[in-house]
Amino acid sequence: MTSQCYVHKLVEKTSTGDQPKVENKLDGVLESINETTTDGATEMRNGTSPPQHDEPRATHSRLLTKKQLSEMALNVRNMAKKLQSIKVKLNIQTIFLLTKAHDPSLVTKSRELTEWLLSPDRAVRYTVYVEHTMKDNESFGAEALLKGNPSFEGRLKYWDNELARKRPHTFDFCVLLGGDGTVLYSSWLFQRVVPPVLSFSMGSLGFLTKFDFNDYQNTLEKAFSDGITISLRLRFEGTVMRKQKEYRKSEDRDVVEELIGEEAGDNRTHKPDRTFEILNDIVVDRGPNPTMSTIELFGDGDHLTTVQADGICVATPTGSTAYNLAAGGSLCHPENPVILVTAICAHTLSFRPIVLPDTMVLRLAVPYDARTSSWASFDGRERVELQPGDYVTISASRYPFAHVMPPGRKSEDWVNSISRTLQWNSRQRQKAFKDDSGKS
Repeated sequence: MTSQCYVHKLVEKTSTGDQPKVENKLDGVLESINETTTDGATEMRNGTSPPQHDEPRATHSRLLTKKQLSEMALNVRNMAKKLQSIKVKLNIQTIFLLTKAHDPSLVTKSRELTEWLLSPDRAVRYTVYVEHTMKDNESFGAEALLKGNPSFEGRLKYWDNELARKRPHTFDFCVLLGGDGTVLYSSWLFQRVVPPVLSFSMGSLGFLTKFDFNDYQNTLEKAFSDGITISLRLRFEGTVMRKQKEYRKSEDRDVVEELIGEEAGDNRTHKPDRTFEILNDIVVDRGPNPTMSTIELFGDGDHLTTVQADGICVATPTGSTAYNLAAGGSLCHPENPVILVTAICAHTLSFRPIVLPDTMVLRLAVPYDARTSSWASFDGRERVELQPGDYVTISASRYPFAHVMPPGRKSEDWVNSISRTLQWNSRQRQKAFKDDSGKS
């Protein structure tokens, strides 16, 4: 059965067609839900779901025209504002549970949480999906859990990467136990629509993990009964483009001419290889090569500059506190609709980090005369070698990350996060001047 998730429906509306019109579609979706409850939460109607289907193949963001991309980004931002101003009460039946499977202490907590969710004491008979490795995990003890609770039979199920990638509508809600890396992994698993993600802090930093596991029962009961506040985090769509060798000999080719000239449509000179949805950053660097990389940077149809450095980090606002920060980039509030471009150890005194609008399509290309190849990574995963002539396109994704936020002021929460975890602007306060009498 497909999910009746409110957020799924909204994001799915933005994911089809050549020109997404989220604002108009939002009104139509809102007409299909019940009246706002007395506590201010909005609830989906129950109904019979159509048969489950694989995700439809959508047009890649990089193929949209400038106008279409701008409209898509603007409409998703408008939808994000609407979601942040209301509490959404979801019709939750199927829960996706993710934790660090290699950490026995977290696996034990996952078992505790699973048993609580499946308990007959819950008002809803939830179905809980845990990672397939839990089936034989001694710390989780799936066999003993089912033997001691016969009512759990058929409601404790297992997910794998293929299920998360191809059938995200299977899940109404996602619960995480871990750190920010676990949140990034959930984004990696869901390469299209992302179920609303509520993350319990069990890691080191906690930029994205906002809830205390010690209070998980109260947190989840309130989320299920009273509703949740959702922050739609910008994700990027990155596509690896390979040169077509049969087009022309490499020594006679110029990547700048190809990407801003007649072949800018990529119809003949290059072909797409792989596409990734990322939450933090896309990094193109020198990899294992001893010499620095040479990278041509393009914005829309213009050649912006040639970068000679260890690499380039292109980060989302969410990723501004990750590799972008370590490379000297700016901190950026996650609600800003921007692309952050930061060079990694640039061999120049004049390169400075730059902030670009999320309606721009970037391309990072390795020139044909580069001394060595470069390597691209996507949220720190899937290292892909870029040979001379290859490039990566980066654009705003139509599939934002649905992040569940605690009640309160979001801007204040973000400032508190960077102050707490990074000790931002922390120093001993300067003493006041004193007059001759010794008074301040």
